[in-house]
Amino acid sequence: MDHPENSSEYAGLQVNSGVAQPSIINPYMNRNRFRRRELSVSDMVEGILKGDVTVLSQAVTLIESVNPDHQARAQEVIEKCLPYSGNSIRIGISGVPGAGKSTSIDQFGIHILKEKGGRLAVLAIDPSSERTKGSILGDKTRMEKLSVHPDSFIRPSPSAGSLGGVARKTRETIILCEAAGFDKIFVETVGVGQSETACHSMVDFFLLIQVAGTGDELQGIKRGIMEISDGIVINKCDGDNVDRCQMAATNFRNALHFFPMPDSGWLPKVMCYSGFYGTGVKEIWDMIYEYIDFVRHNGYFDHRRNEQAKYWMYESINEHLRFNFYNNPVIKSQLQAAEHTVLAGQKTSFVAAQDLLDTYYEQLTNRD
Repeated sequence: MDHPENSSEYAGLQVNSGVAQPSIINPYMNRNRFRRRELSVSDMVEGILKGDVTVLSQAVTLIESVNPDHQARAQEVIEKCLPYSGNSIRIGISGVPGAGKSTSIDQFGIHILKEKGGRLAVLAIDPSSERTKGSILGDKTRMEKLSVHPDSFIRPSPSAGSLGGVARKTRETIILCEAAGFDKIFVETVGVGQSETACHSMVDFFLLIQVAGTGDELQGIKRGIMEISDGIVINKCDGDNVDRCQMAATNFRNALHFFPMPDSGWLPKVMCYSGFYGTGVKEIWDMIYEYIDFVRHNGYFDHRRNEQAKYWMYESINEHLRFNFYNNPVIKSQLQAAEHTVLAGQKTSFVAAQDLLDTYYEQLTNRD
């Protein structure tokens, strides 16, 4: 490019053409160096059995994937890890939003690791937005001590709008964590909906965290979640809130007398503590271990785990049938038309659903 400044009229001025600018990409960079190597099933199992949390995290991600190829590999990993599982205490923790579940888990975890040693895994189910389908996955921010502890593993998972699917994946994640050497496992629920029932079907002890001022004993009776709780604890029992927490504990104890005795033969206890200050945590752990010893002695511990395994077998069947139905090519092609007939008022929802099911059953019959 010619610069007018270089003409004879401007003898005192001269503009150089400059130097060519180098590429912003390093020509010596090896891209393969930064590419993560995809682990084989045997490598993944070997890493899990060694207690490698990085490999364990990759395996959990594989389980949560909806890719059919990933699902097939995940099942292989789970089957090979299954013989090394089952040697842990599984504790479910639930409560209303704001009850202090994450803060309490931080205190519970640090206390038990200090007192008993071993390793602790925390599996937190985080609610997903119905609008954006995203999750914050921020439970770890309230577990300041556990998140930096070398013997802890914290894994938040999104609910993704499908409670059963996430619960099933959490169940499988428990197997991998046990194979990796974690002898204590916390499962934190989202605290709403039917997640408590799903969580109860995969843990040995179900702990319900409550706060004071949630109603009298009549409200306690109406809560179905109290029927499946093995222990109830009132959080935030500190400062001016002590008397209110003691009153709430009395109300819950009164409400528990209206329920029939659980199959375990254990009458749930109600205790108060402070998750912020860490007071009363030791007494809660004493209660948990007392329960574990009690149900192991009377045989309910093994009975409950057998019932849970049977429950998840049926849940897996239901999920596979649902997946197969919605991914059927004929059903896919007719589903939108069925929606239009329902929205237009030409058919009721029940009739349209029955027509789709009849089509699906007819396909299965013709295939046979």
